[in-house]
Amino acid sequence: MSEKNLGLTAEWDKTFPKSASTHHEKVTFHNRYGITLAADLYRPRDAAAGAPLAAIAVCGPFGAVKEQCAGLYAQTLAERGFLTLAFDPSFTGESGGEPRYMASPDINTEDFLAAVDYLSCRDDVDAERVGIVGICGWGGLAINAAALDPRVKATVASTMYDMSRIAAKGYFDEADSAEARQAQRRALAEQRTRDYASGTYERAGGVVDPLPADAPQFVRDYHDYYKTARGYHPRSLNSNEGWNAIGTQSFLNQPILAYADEIESAVMVLHGAAAHSCYMGEDAFSRLTGDNKELVLVPGATHTDLYDGGGKGAIPWDKIQGFFEKYLQQ
Repeated sequence: MSEKNLGLTAEWDKTFPKSASTHHEKVTFHNRYGITLAADLYRPRDAAAGAPLAAIAVCGPFGAVKEQCAGLYAQTLAERGFLTLAFDPSFTGESGGEPRYMASPDINTEDFLAAVDYLSCRDDVDAERVGIVGICGWGGLAINAAALDPRVKATVASTMYDMSRIAAKGYFDEADSAEARQAQRRALAEQRTRDYASGTYERAGGVVDPLPADAPQFVRDYHDYYKTARGYHPRSLNSNEGWNAIGTQSFLNQPILAYADEIESAVMVLHGAAAHSCYMGEDAFSRLTGDNKELVLVPGATHTDLYDGGGKGAIPWDKIQGFFEKYLQQ
């Protein structure tokens, strides 16, 4: 096994301020496909020397980078006593993988498992106390990872999307028909032919900018995060040109929550009660079994409010901390 030298950015280029109470460093690890992943490691400065810590890997949202929401979650949880790892998925951000700007329900689930590999082999981590956080589209992938890997002792799916459901049925399941899916398949097949003939991958476009007058509120919320100083980052797909047009094709035929009911470890599904995506979180939660599953709905919070608090403290940090302390036995 080998890793590529990714030449990671040395400067602090996050969308949130650096905490004085955590130690931060850039690290790399690899997944089972040989892709080298880039990550930010956060460790509480007051951690006892030589005492292995409970650890949490964080990723998301779908099309974001670790300098945005994932890093904020990771740094905040490190301030609260955990060793944390915010990473860029394969093919995006500072992580490796060619061609760029592709996504895969298999490889991106594997990215979470690879993060668990890495954390489990660190001397300062207790391998029996590892959890994960998935934000937005990575919330669904985190649940899929928990279903696949019993090393994951606790999972938080925050403001989650089920990317397979969105791909196959559209928002609010409004395109849930064989005809609509077949039309998508034809369009993607034609796009693949054009891409191959041109030798380049056409980009799908990130968050729409400027906003059309009739943009739904959730699209306006995305714009307010990804296209303004609040959350813009030059490496973020959502802030810029988006995925390749065929980059998320495989989600159309590959459901990711098929075995959610078999997860034995603890899961918290965290959502804003006013989020357009809340139906996906509630439906995912309804598939979970066991008394170690928890649904937390934040009153009045929208989807993007759980990215960074939305300026109104919408992220229930105490609840998240208490959940991980309970199930990682902090």
